[in-house]
Amino acid sequence: MGGGLSRPYPMPPYYPRPPVIPPSTDRFPDKEPAGVLSVAEHPVSTFSVDVDTASYAFVRRNLTSGRLPAREAVRVEEMINYFPYNYPAPKNRGEPFRVTTTVMPSPWSRDNRLMHIAIRGYDIERSERPRANIVLLVDTSGSMAPADRLPLLQQGFRLFTQQLRDDDQVAIVTYAGQAHTALEPTSGRDRHKIIDVIDNLRASGSTAGGDGLRRAYRLAERHFDREAVNRVILATDGDFNVGITDPKELERFIADKRKTGIYLSILGVGTGNLNDALMQCLAQAGNGNAAHIDSLLEARKVLSEEMASTLFTIADDVKVRVEFNPAQVAEYRLIGYETRMLRREDFKDDKVDAGDIGAGHTVAAIYEITPVDARERRIDPLRYQREKESNVPSSTRRDELAFVKLRYKLPGESTSRLIERPVREADAFANFERAPEDQRFSVAVAAFAQRLRGESAPDRMTYGEIATMANEARGRDPEGYRAEFVRLVRMAETLGATARLR
Repeated sequence: MGGGLSRPYPMPPYYPRPPVIPPSTDRFPDKEPAGVLSVAEHPVSTFSVDVDTASYAFVRRNLTSGRLPAREAVRVEEMINYFPYNYPAPKNRGEPFRVTTTVMPSPWSRDNRLMHIAIRGYDIERSERPRANIVLLVDTSGSMAPADRLPLLQQGFRLFTQQLRDDDQVAIVTYAGQAHTALEPTSGRDRHKIIDVIDNLRASGSTAGGDGLRRAYRLAERHFDREAVNRVILATDGDFNVGITDPKELERFIADKRKTGIYLSILGVGTGNLNDALMQCLAQAGNGNAAHIDSLLEARKVLSEEMASTLFTIADDVKVRVEFNPAQVAEYRLIGYETRMLRREDFKDDKVDAGDIGAGHTVAAIYEITPVDARERRIDPLRYQREKESNVPSSTRRDELAFVKLRYKLPGESTSRLIERPVREADAFANFERAPEDQRFSVAVAAFAQRLRGESAPDRMTYGEIATMANEARGRDPEGYRAEFVRLVRMAETLGATARLR
């Protein structure tokens, strides 16, 4: 037999070690979900529209990496508004919005209904859009070196450059240990020059974001064009730790620049040091939107496919006010929009800043409402309110569930305009399955986002049921965004099941 073994022994099974995920220092606005409100005590709900999409891309990044996102990273309205929807469009630019309301049974509560408010902005043809005067402000600090940060942005900015018209103008400012003008304002016809500068960007040093902002705005002001869209696009992965570092001071600085007609949009990249809370705050102060770039496909979506809606604002300070009819609705809650809530008196105050909508953008908001004849209410009616409810004045419009008002300003105007629409009982769908596909799909997204946040409302729905609901409402999906969403729900289902086995 010699000194060898008489037969081979089987190797032990190989179990790969799970990846070590370092603790995250990502920061998000931590607002508690809105609670249920009594119509008798709070008949009016007011909020600012939100067209940001950063939350969806961040959630997707976490799920595809094999982990559930932090609850505070999930903003329901940004999840819903990530997708393109075919809501009815306005007929002309004279009134740049069309509001569509849909009422349907709630799929997670037999006693409640959902009131869906859809807003679609007027789209503009490429030949009709104004010139663009853009300053790209790019974080080139050392933390931007990984492939999912500066290199990914460089690919996205190449796509962006290819969309420029000859009469557009682009400048590039970078910041690391100090701010630097990498490209003076350059015509869109010199695309190769712009791309050469983008390709030669390198990451190193600390993060002088405040100094970068000052330089970018000075450049935008020096070349300000009253006939053009003037915007700074900030791309970064984290904090500003050199120059202006106080968040409130940064917010005031950007809000002051907004008044001059220069807006700010923000692109976030990477994870682990993402200061999403600061980005949200600054984008809101700058009349801009915030997006998270987690892949080349997302860079293509934001910087190429949606360039018009990202850059070209058709209305400023867009606010929504909903007044509920106490003869029909006992309780309600607005799903999401926690960081966008406004006071009732803010609606008519044209000095109060609110969200902005770009060309062709769609925005949706969903209320869960409890009818007055529901078997169960989450809030006990007050003793004297019960007496009032039993003697509803005959003048009350009993056929209306609510009345929606939308207030907005055209770019360059200081006085707002008003759109009004009643929500009638006669327009409600008796069955959820008969509601339009777009509305049903957005409800599936809302259910998923609420489950990820750990909210109790959709507890009766499993991830599998949410995936089925979304799949049945996919409709036309040329870019595959809705199919991808269904896969994300399945990933969350798998991760949740795995977590329960540990």
